[in-house]
Amino acid sequence: MQTSLETLGQLERRLNVAVPLAAIESEVAKRLARLAKNVKIAGFRPGKVPLKMVAQQYGPQVRSEVISDTVQASFSDAVRTQQLRVAGYPRIEPKAGAAASDQLEFSAVFEVYPEIKLGDLSGVTIERPVAEVGAADVASTIEALRKQRVRYETVGRAAAPGDRVIVDFTGQIDGVEFAGGQAKDFPILLGEGRMLPEFEAALAGVRAGDERRFPLTFPADYHGKEVAGKTAEFALTVKSVAEAHLPAVDAEFAKAFGVGSGRVEDLHTEIEANLRLELKRKIEGKVKEQALAALRAKAELTLPKSLVEQEAQEMAERMIADLKQQGMKPEDVKLTPDMFRASAEGRVALGLVLGEIVRVHGLQAKPEQVKALVQEAAQTYEQPDAVVRWHYEKAERLNEFEALAVERNVVDWVLGQAKVEDRPAKFADLMAPPAA
Repeated sequence: MQTSLETLGQLERRLNVAVPLAAIESEVAKRLARLAKNVKIAGFRPGKVPLKMVAQQYGPQVRSEVISDTVQASFSDAVRTQQLRVAGYPRIEPKAGAAASDQLEFSAVFEVYPEIKLGDLSGVTIERPVAEVGAADVASTIEALRKQRVRYETVGRAAAPGDRVIVDFTGQIDGVEFAGGQAKDFPILLGEGRMLPEFEAALAGVRAGDERRFPLTFPADYHGKEVAGKTAEFALTVKSVAEAHLPAVDAEFAKAFGVGSGRVEDLHTEIEANLRLELKRKIEGKVKEQALAALRAKAELTLPKSLVEQEAQEMAERMIADLKQQGMKPEDVKLTPDMFRASAEGRVALGLVLGEIVRVHGLQAKPEQVKALVQEAAQTYEQPDAVVRWHYEKAERLNEFEALAVERNVVDWVLGQAKVEDRPAKFADLMAPPAA
């Protein structure tokens, strides 16, 4: 086998490979001979089919397979010999201008992984939130659990904040009904702010059987673009008014949330432990986000286009699959890899930087780190030991924890290089969902 390497660009390479045709013909003959021992052709017993007939019927297919296998093997051998780190998949094509009749010549165009320069992090400041779980946070969580088990009882009085009102309504714009402007038996919780202000204001003091008509102007930035900024006329009928009844925090309530003893004190203890774990993860997440962003910002590298294209394609396919699972039709899912290119570039860049820093500084996951993470995750189940054993039954079940351990090692390394400032914070603020 003969090889030569050309540099086409900063990362792009062309590898020219020539393989003697005699080697290919020899392998074709071997495969046809093996095939002749088992092939079935009418009129001949197995193993007695003339080799010439086998070659006539199966020769083109076998030769195609041998050439494909030879190209792949030759490329792999040449890459090892040249000590190349191939990024993405090569584009294999016949060599332009090949002249030797006794050689199979082809070219492989591909990209190599870039050189990565890790930057200086000594001037980076990372803010680490510091917060505690207080009695008020536990009480707030218990109140949220009570609301999960709320029951409603119909009342004959006028509706008040906190009540659930069931209505039928129809909306029209310029005398024409519009999509999404009608509903029957629609529940509205007064005071929660889920409806537009004009809609909820129209329900103040209503009783079952009341009818209301009112105008409503949709905000200019309303998510339904077809009605944004327009004024609709709504007509609604109140079907029922019901008041909320929250369960008492007692033994029955505690047992409903998995506290076998039924003791309210034990429920408080378990909730506090869970909140502390959530808080720990939230703080780790905020620190990790800053650490990884700093790593990427300080690193210098050229992105392999092939890896970006591959990542964008996979992101698009995952999104399409998710949307289809949610009930969208394939023809309605109009997503292309181009829509994900910017995100793909960020993911590829961060992945390359992380890989380099793990390699340079020996930050691979240690068995004891992986086991600690598995045990931590298992504590949220009723039988933690059984969960741990299940994860260790197959190596692939540990992949997620190994990746998490590596990530933590990288973050710890960054924290050792950068300046870390503790910032007082409140539990409720840290756990609040991000603003839309």
